[in-house]
Amino acid sequence: MSTHASHPIDPSTTPRRKLLLVASTGGHLAQLVRLAPGLGATPSSLWITFDSAQSRSLLAGRRRIHVPYVRPRDYLGMMRAAGILRRVLQHEKFDGAVSTGAGLAVAALPQAALCGVPSLYIESVSRVEGPSLSGRILAASHLVSLRTQHPAWATKRWRTHPSVLSTYQSLTRRAPDHPRLFVTLGTIEGYRFDSLVDAVLASGLADERTVWQLGFTTNRTDLPGEVCQIMPTTQFIHAALTADVVITHAGVGTFMGLLEMGIFPVIVTRRKHRNEHVDDHQMQIAELAQRLGVARAVDAPDLTADVIRFAASRAIATATTTAERIPQSSDQ
Repeated sequence: MSTHASHPIDPSTTPRRKLLLVASTGGHLAQLVRLAPGLGATPSSLWITFDSAQSRSLLAGRRRIHVPYVRPRDYLGMMRAAGILRRVLQHEKFDGAVSTGAGLAVAALPQAALCGVPSLYIESVSRVEGPSLSGRILAASHLVSLRTQHPAWATKRWRTHPSVLSTYQSLTRRAPDHPRLFVTLGTIEGYRFDSLVDAVLASGLADERTVWQLGFTTNRTDLPGEVCQIMPTTQFIHAALTADVVITHAGVGTFMGLLEMGIFPVIVTRRKHRNEHVDDHQMQIAELAQRLGVARAVDAPDLTADVIRFAASRAIATATTTAERIPQSSDQ
């Protein structure tokens, strides 16, 4: 069956569909979960992702298959995941396949397209200036429909999809004199974030009430308050909701989760030159969040007590994101 161009459809006027929904955990999965209702996904749709506290929480009660974790740019891991997805596609039929990245998108969408399943890639909202490596690989395949959440770099091939961040709004609130902090660094494997920890300590606002979720930033014995490496989802939510300010890395998954809880966060960018991430893409989402007014975004050396106190005076109002046009099959 051909996977090339046919007409796009409007989900508000067409039947809901059984979709194969594929995303790596973190921001990619958080975005896909938020976009899925507008994509017309039925309860019979199947989710493919990694096994994590986030995926178990977000996908509770939904059909899902967990595949082994694929590290950034782990091409052997992508090949293993592609084999699993190929077997799924051999035994089950889908009306469409959708992914928001990262490596799992590369593993899944060409496989689905070659099996005759219309396939759509929606680039992460964090990619403000252009597509990710995953997006570029999928574009080169000419098998998959492509969407960006940023009209500024949309093209004939990269059409615009509504942003998951477009419905959040910032509100003012009364700020406490001595804000209680929750500091969460994310859980990306193999990357520390000591510069953020050091900046929080230098602000003078960390105290015995501070809660730290450090991920792979290990062996920090100089921290006041409660220190955890990895938190269960319920503990994370409690820590976030009981804090006056949440300070986090600029990971889309964490950021979106906090917005959903009505929290105006301070987001701090992981930087490649400090060996805190594989690249500097977190700067793009940080700049976008700052521009939209839904967070204070800074590099670690610029995190000050004044920045933290400003965030304590803000909250977030949320609304439901709706999607617009999506493809019936690949439209180049």
